[in-house]
Amino acid sequence: MNAPAETPALHIAAVLEDTVNRRLVGLLRRRGWVPHAQVHRGYGAAAGVPAPHGVPWVRVFGRVLMSRPQSPYQAWVRSRGWRSFFTAQVEHAQVRVEVGGQVFDVRADRAGLVDVVLAVELTEGRHEVVMTPLGGEPGRGEVVVVPPDAECGLVSDIDDTVMVTWLPRPFIAAWNTFVRHETARAEVPGMPDLYQEFLREHPKTFVVYLSTGAWNTAPFLRRFLRRHGFPVGPLLLTDWGPTNTGWFRSGREHKLGALRRLREELPHLTWLLVGDDGQHDPDIYSTVAREAPDSVRAVLLRELSPAEQVLSRGLTPPESDEGMGPVPVVHGGDGYRLAERLRAVGRM
Repeated sequence: MNAPAETPALHIAAVLEDTVNRRLVGLLRRRGWVPHAQVHRGYGAAAGVPAPHGVPWVRVFGRVLMSRPQSPYQAWVRSRGWRSFFTAQVEHAQVRVEVGGQVFDVRADRAGLVDVVLAVELTEGRHEVVMTPLGGEPGRGEVVVVPPDAECGLVSDIDDTVMVTWLPRPFIAAWNTFVRHETARAEVPGMPDLYQEFLREHPKTFVVYLSTGAWNTAPFLRRFLRRHGFPVGPLLLTDWGPTNTGWFRSGREHKLGALRRLREELPHLTWLLVGDDGQHDPDIYSTVAREAPDSVRAVLLRELSPAEQVLSRGLTPPESDEGMGPVPVVHGGDGYRLAERLRAVGRM
């Protein structure tokens, strides 16, 4: 019999984070706080969609945090940005998930995050998910189920693609994230109109928002997107804090891995990939286009202003989109120009 594989040792940053979090969770439990499930919008496939999972399925997202019992949770998540980063997540929490009349027992990861694929058959559209941590309070959310006759998917970056952030400027980014109220954040002009026009042409389009932002910002991002008229869709974000192997996460690997997974899970869709030309989106989308050009309908890159370009990457030349091959690439400074040029290449 082979000896069991050894579990890799955690990075010192992860060890420190876990130690502090465990003590905080213990303190809050002694004060009467309980685990609370925060459910994020997930997605899935209806019967008839060819996928690696082999059966109809849903992918459920959530997070288990400590909160006061029966507290006005929605009021808490509406606080200014910095408060959402001061949380106590329940590592490896046992969680019961109810969806489609079925019940599943799952476990969160070390950051309290739940990301699981469940075998459950649902009709197309939106369905409720209830997530209840052991000894805690339930949270409610939903999954969006993609039908087999859907043809298009739309993957949208967030920062500087749908929302003006000036993210590369550290102090402004910190102010926007931790202090400034969400109602003061501005959308990129014309982007909601572009997305809504595409959905009018393709009503069953599956929309996903992909960002390197932390799950802590999910409630704010959902409200921002809804307030400015963007279509409903799951958020694919990252964990806040150190990884198992280092101090920082790779934003490029997060995005590229998410795109590859979407392509594999929903192979009947062709994707409209929307980003900006400020940092890594051209390189990431070029990789996807080279790997599976037939799966990409078009690539839309919002052109940053000269000032935004300098702040984004300094004097480094912009990344080329020549690697897209036969995939149409559309450039424009805002949603109106992108929509005009997308119509011109016949991909609206």
